[in-house]
Amino acid sequence: MSKTIKLKKGFDINLAGKPEKKISEIPLSEIFAVKPTDFSHMSRPKLLVKEGDTVKAGTPILYDKMSEEIRYCAPVSGEVAEIKRGEKRKLLEIKILADKEVVFEKFKSYNTSELSGLSKEDALAQMKAGGVWPNVLQRPFGVVANPEDKPKAIFISAFDTNPLAPDVAYQLGDKERFFQAGLDVLKKFTDGKIHLNIDGQAEVAQVFSQAEGVELNKFTGAHPAGNVGVQIHHLDPINKGDIAWTVTPYGVAQIGQLFAEGKYDASKLVAVTGSEISTPGYVKTYSGAMLGNLSGDLSSNLRFISGNPLTGENCGKNGYLGYYHNQMTVIPEGDYEEFLGWLKPSTTKLSFHKALGLLSFLNKKKEYTVDTNTHGEERPFVVSGAFEEVLPMDILPTYLFKAIIAEDYDEMEALGIFELVEEDVALCEFIDPSKNDLQEILREGIELIKNS
Repeated sequence: MSKTIKLKKGFDINLAGKPEKKISEIPLSEIFAVKPTDFSHMSRPKLLVKEGDTVKAGTPILYDKMSEEIRYCAPVSGEVAEIKRGEKRKLLEIKILADKEVVFEKFKSYNTSELSGLSKEDALAQMKAGGVWPNVLQRPFGVVANPEDKPKAIFISAFDTNPLAPDVAYQLGDKERFFQAGLDVLKKFTDGKIHLNIDGQAEVAQVFSQAEGVELNKFTGAHPAGNVGVQIHHLDPINKGDIAWTVTPYGVAQIGQLFAEGKYDASKLVAVTGSEISTPGYVKTYSGAMLGNLSGDLSSNLRFISGNPLTGENCGKNGYLGYYHNQMTVIPEGDYEEFLGWLKPSTTKLSFHKALGLLSFLNKKKEYTVDTNTHGEERPFVVSGAFEEVLPMDILPTYLFKAIIAEDYDEMEALGIFELVEEDVALCEFIDPSKNDLQEILREGIELIKNS
């Protein structure tokens, strides 16, 4: 039975540079990269290729020694051009010089009737070998799921409320036809429900409204209503000992395509967004594309972000699109000082706090151009109650962050750390008067609990 959940807490960040539903033609990037750093769980990455090797799209190039059977595959075909390492030989990037025409590895394909009779074991073997298993993330901790676990439910958020968010259904493009096949495969891994969560304030795309074997739930409210962690909290909360899985709609379709066509297809319709983009829209490329190739020729002193402005990674113009990102954002850098900027009320700044950004409350439709300036420096924690106003979960985030800093394991568990990953507290970080790196603090706490 589906549910409708109305969220009263949250805050929409209305920025200039939203993508129009228009696909621009761009030349394919020459270099693509697989970044082990995209996978927070990966502690001991091991290479399966060396410089000079030739690979196809879907060729395994990497695995984690802690889970050797899960393969991370090349997004395109070509030659392994460079293996980049950092301090202490930490593996940072595997760069591939792409062929002009992508050639795919061949995996077994299934028609609809064959797929329905496919065993869980055979489905698992193909997902692990075919590069699509990393789409399946586990709560708690937000890491790639352990294939040996049986989740109590699987959750899919079919809409995004982050600033400059793309249209999720539009991004599926020609992959829509694989979405149902992906759902049919995922159903083999749980005895519980597959929750497909949609925006209750918008028209529902046909690919979601006609999905079979799911419970369709509607969520209304401001950001972070589209965050799957918030949705889990209101549908079937994570307690100690519970395991749930999450998959994006793109990940579901990619899984379905592996079984329907027998290939690992890392092509994406990427939203190119931000105030510095002259014509924000969509481009077709592959996972790991160079950001500068997607955004065109732009001036200097800009922040190139793989992902959205709240949770994305600052990669630079010569950085690469992350595995889990279907959006890139370009905004101005904020490397300047403003005298008493944190104190003066303003009619031009976007702020959750009414004393500073009064106009953002009087004119909610205004689009703002923001940069990366924090308008202040790190200060001791201020208990203002603001976090609780934007996080629609029965959690006390201020006290949770303090418990993490104090490394108080019992308090962390009691205050709900099992329900959170970085994206769930990104809005708290945005409005934080103390200017703390709350996403980083939360990840430190998660790692403490995970490794305890």
